[in-house]
Amino acid sequence: MSTGIWILLLVVALLVGLVGGFFGARKYMENYLKNNPPINEDMLRTMMLQMGQKPSAKKLHQMMQSMQAQSKKGN
Repeated sequence: MSTGIWILLLVVALLVGLVGGFFGARKYMENYLKNNPPINEDMLRTMMLQMGQKPSAKKLHQMMQSMQAQSKKGN
């Protein structure tokens, strides 16, 4: 084979690898964040206490539900 064909194959393989790697990493991060949300009820309770609010269980649950609904709506 000539050198031009080898270069073309190399460029095509590089592009396929980049596109595949991008979408693979994107899917992995979406699944990771879905299974391990960045904020949980304990963190939310701590943030509310730092802001001077006394969080009730009902209010924490409502805030978590609204945050989950927004994350699903954004996706």
